[in-house]
Amino acid sequence: MDTPAQELGRFLRTRRAALRPEDVGLVPYGGRRRVPGLRREELAQLAGVSVAYYTRLEQGQSANASDAVLEAIAGALRLSADERAHLLNLARPARPARRGAPRPSMASPVTRQLVAAMDGVPALVLDHRYEVLAWNPLGHALIAQGVAADAVDRPAERPNAMRLLFLDPHRRELYPRWEQDARRAVAALRLVAGQHPEDRLLAQLVGELAVRSEEFAALWARHPVRDCTEGVKEFHHPLVGPMLLSFQMLRLPGSGGQGLLAYSAEPGSPSEAALRLLGSLLRTSAEERVVDDRQETATG
Repeated sequence: MDTPAQELGRFLRTRRAALRPEDVGLVPYGGRRRVPGLRREELAQLAGVSVAYYTRLEQGQSANASDAVLEAIAGALRLSADERAHLLNLARPARPARRGAPRPSMASPVTRQLVAAMDGVPALVLDHRYEVLAWNPLGHALIAQGVAADAVDRPAERPNAMRLLFLDPHRRELYPRWEQDARRAVAALRLVAGQHPEDRLLAQLVGELAVRSEEFAALWARHPVRDCTEGVKEFHHPLVGPMLLSFQMLRLPGSGGQGLLAYSAEPGSPSEAALRLLGSLLRTSAEERVVDDRQETATG
């Protein structure tokens, strides 16, 4: 990833390009416009700052913009609350602490116990890099049937939700609205990247995805920003068919940015029936494995 100052410049340019003069009450001037969106002069006028100062911000040459200036620019660009937070993260990056090699994230025993106890609810724990740290059987069966269930216990083999989404071709079969899910995922990852500019492993993840996925690279260049903590996701599961599930990400206090992601279906809906069927299939499969293990022990 670029430096926070460079990322700030890119973010400002993408947002300025998305606005037209008529969107903000300005009368277009100067004949045919060579570039889409507002000119720097127009944005500076709306924000009440000099053109030279705003230009330095876009060029990554100013690292000491005041809160008042940043708020004025955010207002001129009509940023959402998430985008405002991202703007401040880029303009006020935390000073990197001296650290050795990053240690693997771990879900606490209490968190793992909670996830395991969520019977009938697909649940998993993600860190801020979207590494899957824990899941219950239904969560594993819902999103990652092709991944070993115990892979989350081995840091070197853990699945990463972003890698699965963009690099596993089967995701497009599982998610009928893959393009929508991809846009949402990149927007969430952008916000996290602004919060952790010093995270080397996160930067490596972004670089890997940009190189290996043209779709990711194109979405990343648009600089979307959104904290996607709840919504609706469509599935076409290979065992139980279509499902429309609500999801919610609950941030875990004191965990360094870990989140508990849980899915649910509307009561009485076909999706709830499909989710119950998936759970039933899991229990049947588990019972059959127990019987097989007993028979193997008895004949061994």
